[in-house]
Amino acid sequence: MSKNTKLVLVLLLLVAVIIIFPLLTIRNSEFGGADGAAEEAIGEIDPDYQPWQDNLIAPPGGETESLLFCLQAALGSGVLAYGFGYLVARKKYQKTGNEQ
Repeated sequence: MSKNTKLVLVLLLLVAVIIIFPLLTIRNSEFGGADGAAEEAIGEIDPDYQPWQDNLIAPPGGETESLLFCLQAALGSGVLAYGFGYLVARKKYQKTGNEQ
């Protein structure tokens, strides 16, 4: 096994531990979003507060909001992956171009 392969396997194991450890150790917890927490905090500070603007387009359900969030995450990771791939390929082909 090469040095790079070992490094990749160790990093993948580390990622798995980082993902699984909180799920096993934190019991009976709710993972909520920042919007819900902000709404609760505003309600505690000023119970009579009325929002000054409503949503222009309200999604039909909670799953639509999750879908849009997933699409945003996928698009962002795709842009990052393309950028890293471009930088690695540029570096690789600059080295081979100088040797000729």
